[in-house]
Amino acid sequence: MAKLRIGGIWVGVIELELEIWTVAMLREEVAKRSNAEGPDSINLISAGKVLKDGDGTEKLSQLGIKNNAKILASRVSADEGKSLKHELMAEEERSSRLARVKEAATALSKRHIDGSLPIEDFNIELENQGGQKVQLGTETDQRAVMMGLMLHENAKNLIRRQLYKDALEVLTMGEEAFSLCDPKVLEFIDNVPILQIDIVWCYFLLRDISWLSVAGIRLEKAREGLERCHGKDFSRVRLLQAGCQPELALHMRLELLEGVVAYHNGQFDKSRKALTSAQAKFSQLQVPDEALSHVMSMGFKERDARRALRLNSQDIGSAVDFLFEEKAKRAQKLEDDIRHRMEIMEQKQYGVTPLKKAVNLEKLKELVAIGFEKNLSAEALRRNENDFQKALDDLTNPETNSTIQLDIESRKRKRKQRTADARIKELVSMGFDRSRVVAAVQAGETMEQTMSRLLSESEPLPNVDANNNGNPASEPNNVNPDSVSNNDTVEGPSTAAEEARDVVMEDELARDIDSADALSDYDIEVTKEGEAINEYLTLLASTDGKKALSS
Repeated sequence: MAKLRIGGIWVGVIELELEIWTVAMLREEVAKRSNAEGPDSINLISAGKVLKDGDGTEKLSQLGIKNNAKILASRVSADEGKSLKHELMAEEERSSRLARVKEAATALSKRHIDGSLPIEDFNIELENQGGQKVQLGTETDQRAVMMGLMLHENAKNLIRRQLYKDALEVLTMGEEAFSLCDPKVLEFIDNVPILQIDIVWCYFLLRDISWLSVAGIRLEKAREGLERCHGKDFSRVRLLQAGCQPELALHMRLELLEGVVAYHNGQFDKSRKALTSAQAKFSQLQVPDEALSHVMSMGFKERDARRALRLNSQDIGSAVDFLFEEKAKRAQKLEDDIRHRMEIMEQKQYGVTPLKKAVNLEKLKELVAIGFEKNLSAEALRRNENDFQKALDDLTNPETNSTIQLDIESRKRKRKQRTADARIKELVSMGFDRSRVVAAVQAGETMEQTMSRLLSESEPLPNVDANNNGNPASEPNNVNPDSVSNNDTVEGPSTAAEEARDVVMEDELARDIDSADALSDYDIEVTKEGEAINEYLTLLASTDGKKALSS
């Protein structure tokens, strides 16, 4: 039995079992002894920290409370107590969600980089701004970059929803992910400097003065990174984007934030220079109504038309060309996505290698081009971890080739039997006579035909031993034996892996990525930036006025 020394609204000692009592139980006991309105009106503090109920199962000993510990009890109004409780619950829910975001990004990046067979019907790949697939360093580097990109996209979505605190935490996770990558690899991409700008933008939107000490350092890194990737005169990024000026809004935000940091550090001349430059870029980004109306009259939506004009220096001809190019890119992306889904479906037919990798379709095409049968080639690659030469050796060896063929046929028969047994079990559980079900399944009928036959009972079925669960006379028509994995023991990702997935959060991250394109980082709605520029230029003018008066 331990003793806790209570001070505050009630002074005394409470004897209890630390391994049994929870915070809620202690709060209720203090409320009763102090004649408080109820447990919700009691606040408990230990070692400078507010004791939280958590999920209600954590014991005091698990929270670090020891014998003779001092607990400060204070009273709050019932409404304030409930408000505090709701606030703590909201904070716990928020922390839980952020942890889920990180875990989902980690899981997705691992599955889609290491060659594992995707559980989903899509595959996530790294691309450059031209839409071509890229290989960045080692597998670890690629996984780090992919995780960083996913977290960055999710954070930008949170910023759009004005959840700046959550966005800042996710951006910090993204920065941590990028830090796992070889710095030399990161020199070739502008995602990291853009993430630095977004972190400081969140600082600004939260109006948290404590960020000043690190904001300047982050902005210096961002400028260095952008100059390295884009070129000092932006020539590199404009070359990649066929002459349009996507970087203008991004650099306007960078200069705005540099001006804000300089202002709060008392560097007023530097602040004025940065803000004046940002204001000039802001003016360049304003889309004339006439130009917008002209482009929209060609059938384009307002958001698309405004974006095209902003990225093309308000030039109508270039904006229209840009919109048609984007439309063609979207159509091509749709075709590519369909092809990727079909490839994934095909890979799932072949199962996974002993190390859980998908069969390499490019190597499979090479073997088929030589003249080997497709399923046989896929199985040879699957057995040999996609080693082309070993698979070729097995296929050209008559004995090994024959063994592979026998294994494939054996697995097909087993799959047919499992399919039939599962169908029989399902139909018998519905109340149908087992002998009639077995006969119908062995007759090779589809599920719909079998159901119709059993319900009508109008057509007699051949007599079959009710206990016979042997091989069906023919395969059910709606099951293609070649459409199932050749690997009998490992047919795609394991059920355990699927159960461990956070499907909701993974889908959210996937949607964030799918909605982005090569110009998403530069496509900034600049209304808030314009307001901030005016605000700080006004502050500078006020500072100048005070200096004039004092002189």
